[in-house]
Amino acid sequence: MGAFPSIPAETLPTRPLRFDQVEELQKLQKAAQKISSILDLDQLIDNIVNDVAHSFGCVEASVYLHDEAHGEMVLAGVHGCSVNHKGHRLKIGKEGIVGYVASTGQMRYAPDVSKDDYYIACEHSTRSEVAIPLHAGERLVGVFTASHPELDGFPRQQLRMLQALCDHVAVAVDNARRFQFERNEREAMSREAREARAIQQALLPKSSPYIPGYMISGLSLPAGAVGGDWYDFISFPDGRWGLVLADVSGKGMAAALLMSATRGMLRSLAEAYCTPGEVLTKLNSLLVDDFPAGKFVTLVYAVLDPAAHTVTFANAGHLQPLFVDGNGIQFLDTERGLPLGLSAGDYSETTVTLSPGSRLVFYSDGITEAVNEADEEYGLERLARHVAGHGASAVSVVEDVRAFANGVSLRDDASVVFLGFGV
Repeated sequence: MGAFPSIPAETLPTRPLRFDQVEELQKLQKAAQKISSILDLDQLIDNIVNDVAHSFGCVEASVYLHDEAHGEMVLAGVHGCSVNHKGHRLKIGKEGIVGYVASTGQMRYAPDVSKDDYYIACEHSTRSEVAIPLHAGERLVGVFTASHPELDGFPRQQLRMLQALCDHVAVAVDNARRFQFERNEREAMSREAREARAIQQALLPKSSPYIPGYMISGLSLPAGAVGGDWYDFISFPDGRWGLVLADVSGKGMAAALLMSATRGMLRSLAEAYCTPGEVLTKLNSLLVDDFPAGKFVTLVYAVLDPAAHTVTFANAGHLQPLFVDGNGIQFLDTERGLPLGLSAGDYSETTVTLSPGSRLVFYSDGITEAVNEADEEYGLERLARHVAGHGASAVSVVEDVRAFANGVSLRDDASVVFLGFGV
């Protein structure tokens, strides 16, 4: 074919180093140190091709990266070529010296490009060219090429130096690609989390119910970008209101997805079933069939009758609601109520009568289990004292928890629904 064979590194002769060769070795060492510190892939490749071109007097220098999915080499950086630009592709094993080297995994040196069948012309002044594979372990990362304006423009010692440099280049490029991939993944996940948070926030009530004589408020703070807590206010045609506070097991995107599904089902059932116990019984039967194993929801669903001044609620394994009235502070219990999604069962109900000044609060464990710098929990007693105080609301509860934590991040989502009558 008239092509020059690859020159294995071990066949290159070794001779005493001249002064100029020592200088080249020092350049090589500095170049290796420089590229090893760069993690931006584009910057790294631009530095490689420009530094090599200047240091070795090259007409052209380039780096092609391996596109394994398409069996191609993609030009990622080039110095001196007026024909090919970033993004140019070569078929592995079919096109150019680069394609040949990518398929064989061996360096190829063409002392006279006019006699090399694989050479594809770029610059007219090119007389010799070398292409060196870039390997990370056994994996092909890319191919480095350099072209010279003289015949046999790369002495054997220079070829050896370029091979040594390419060992560093391969590692640096592989590290930069991994870093870029992981950064892109993080950015994509962050973007998805922001979008999910926006959607989740849109599912929360836009405003609190306006009922003369009553004060109702709610607030939910996810510990991460998204969470599994939510609260809801559901209006009924007869003037009654449904109040919901729930906590899906787990955190993050999975909990947010289960929260959204549970919310939709509960809202549909609330309109068709009269009492909280009936709603939760039916909802549980649906979730037992649909929920993944080990996932569940704790939830309090209450119906406020403003005319009768009563609240009737069913509790699916959630924390006991806090009730404060003239008789003192109580944590209200129900007879039956497993978390939703675990097993079949029904749900009993509890009814409380509201009197002027009374407050009823639903809350998640992100409130009571919030800790301060001494790892002390906020707890039920602090919650009860705050709720019994003047001017309490869902917002004031969360602010009190934050003041207690004093900068310590929430371990879990924190949510509150506050109902006050004549306060």
